[in-house]
Amino acid sequence: MTYLREKLTVTENNATNSYEEGRVLLIDKPLDWTSFDVVRKLRNQIKIKKIGHAGTLDPLATGLLIICTGRFTKKINEYMAQEKEYTGSITLGATTPTFDLESEPENFLSTEGITPAMIEQATAAFTGPILQVPPIHSAIKINGQRVYELARKGKEVKLEPRPVTIFSFEITAIELPVVYFKVTCSTGTYIRSLANDFGAALGCGGYLSSLRRTRIGAFQVEDAVPMEAVRTDS
Repeated sequence: MTYLREKLTVTENNATNSYEEGRVLLIDKPLDWTSFDVVRKLRNQIKIKKIGHAGTLDPLATGLLIICTGRFTKKINEYMAQEKEYTGSITLGATTPTFDLESEPENFLSTEGITPAMIEQATAAFTGPILQVPPIHSAIKINGQRVYELARKGKEVKLEPRPVTIFSFEITAIELPVVYFKVTCSTGTYIRSLANDFGAALGCGGYLSSLRRTRIGAFQVEDAVPMEAVRTDS
């Protein structure tokens, strides 16, 4: 498949025409990069205007980012709609305004009395079709404005619950106050909201403390190119 060959060719000075015809590049997005940072870097590297990503990853998340070039940009919505898999950690005993570590923890509560059995049992309420309220610090638009911009201005933002599906929610390790997980979910799912809601269900609060996207449909992060492998001389 084309995307597998990119592991070898993305660092080479290939003809621009081959990218305009359409390529799928799998990138392992590093920490603190925005998804657009990756697109901008690749746009400069391969000298092409028609390029985009199939599903945003927050700056504090790492992992699989699908990049489409040329005619393959028409496939972006198709890739975005596919099932996604994540691994990460939730820190219990506090919340943050952004539901992750882009803001400071607050509302500290004790996790004493929270048992592994309680943590395992709490996943059941978040498995299957659920209604989820997106974070107010997100890129969703209200009347043409990003809600995170409104939130940063201190304006009240109310988002309605949206239907999403959590196909599996597995607790992989417990080292309180940190809980490690693996989630498979539908498009449109906010893992930050899942972390916040999970902590609320346990009565002690929680926020997303790390996140890595490991799969989108049949695309695996193991086949992705790290950004360090992309040439930096452009």
